[in-house]
Amino acid sequence: MDKISQKDIDWLLNLNKTDVLQTPESSDTKKKWLQFLFWGLLITGLGILPFFILIRTSIFLNVSFGWNGWLALGGGIFATVLLLLLYVLFLFRRTSNKRLLLKFSLAGLGTLVFAFCFYGVMYLSSVNAKNDEVRQVYRSMHPILRVAIATTTLADGDLVITDIQRTPADYAAMGIPLNERSLHFAQSSGYVHAIDLRTLGHTEFRNLLLQTSLRMMGLKTIRHVGTADHLHIALPTSF
Repeated sequence: MDKISQKDIDWLLNLNKTDVLQTPESSDTKKKWLQFLFWGLLITGLGILPFFILIRTSIFLNVSFGWNGWLALGGGIFATVLLLLLYVLFLFRRTSNKRLLLKFSLAGLGTLVFAFCFYGVMYLSSVNAKNDEVRQVYRSMHPILRVAIATTTLADGDLVITDIQRTPADYAAMGIPLNERSLHFAQSSGYVHAIDLRTLGHTEFRNLLLQTSLRMMGLKTIRHVGTADHLHIALPTSF
């Protein structure tokens, strides 16, 4: 039997399970999965960012600079188109005719973002409304808030608006004290600045994720119990 050298003894003493299990094949597989996870998260983030910019910019212009809701939404559209244009220019950076690319990209992206916002301010699916009454008063809601909800329904198709516009009589019917400062009433902008979203029937993780996402967009969110557990969403009047 060959003698065991000191080098072999040191190797045995420092041997652990990770060394035994770690093979070139498993190391490559782990690396590929990490790369896949990184690119997946990056692509997802880049896909979400334009929607975030659209709403956040609109709210910032409306609240901080006092821009009219429609004008502020136009500013959000402009910022979103610029961001998407950067995406296109990066993806097609090897294209020789940059001027033609810029021309068609601006036209296409502008139309795309405007069409999405137009859809958001004009239409609410029956799937996303508690009843027909909610759908009937949908356009009484502030246009930025409408587009924010339309954006959210892309990620959460089960989102349901339970309440939008209220009158003093509604508070009496619900058996709760009248709140004269409620943003469910039409504000000086001429629009309702608040809605309630259904939380019942959903997991707490989903409800927390929804609340966090809307708050990151710049909206005020409150989880409370009035007539029922729900998520109160409001367009702030000031930051």
